[in-house]
Amino acid sequence: MVRLLVQAPLAAAVTVALSLVAIAAGGVDRSGRACRTIAGVWARVLLRIGRVGVHVEGLEHLPRGPAVYAANHASALDIPVVLGHLPVDFRIIHKLSIYLIPLFGQAVWAGRHIGIDRRNAFRARRSLAEAARRIREGTSVVVYPEGTRSPDGTVRRFKRGSFGLALEAGVPIVPVSLVGVKEVVPRGLLSLVPGTVGVRVHAPVPVEGRTPEEAEALAEEVRQIVAAGCALREGPSAPGRST
Repeated sequence: MVRLLVQAPLAAAVTVALSLVAIAAGGVDRSGRACRTIAGVWARVLLRIGRVGVHVEGLEHLPRGPAVYAANHASALDIPVVLGHLPVDFRIIHKLSIYLIPLFGQAVWAGRHIGIDRRNAFRARRSLAEAARRIREGTSVVVYPEGTRSPDGTVRRFKRGSFGLALEAGVPIVPVSLVGVKEVVPRGLLSLVPGTVGVRVHAPVPVEGRTPEEAEALAEEVRQIVAAGCALREGPSAPGRST
């Protein structure tokens, strides 16, 4: 409890300070690249405050061009883990409600991340079409295809929308397994305990020759790769190893 009382205000102060810096940077650099750099700093500082180490493997699989990175989603901690340790200039596809968070939401907007209105099918399709355009122009995106956080850490069904996006943009999908996150935050961020999580980047799944009707099958193919990576507890990304 004492540790949490120290960590929470410090994490909040860092978030406010770097959100302000990102908002200012976004007014100068409309590409979002400066904000992406600032977000990486914010993420690594937060993880250090929480005494969470991250091991990364599979960086040799990173494609040279734009891609859709599909990761499992067990906790709010997934976002700083990916922002801090996936060395790619990407934008996150997220729900619109994030924009309502004071300062942080403005920083997300300044970074040109992509908000999706899941309550309105027409607006969601329009946002995904805009995302596909930006991907074709060279911007990678990170998606959490489960849609919501898995309550027990198991990798649940991947929704097809993100995979239709990759098919429309004509870019590969890179499965990413976030390993052991639930062990570090078993009951949400307030239950955070020091530990190590893993990021496993898998070989890209190509989309050439696939049709939009195959989005569901593609989603399940990628889900199985991500789930297998999460189940593998050996190797440099095994949770619990020292950083």
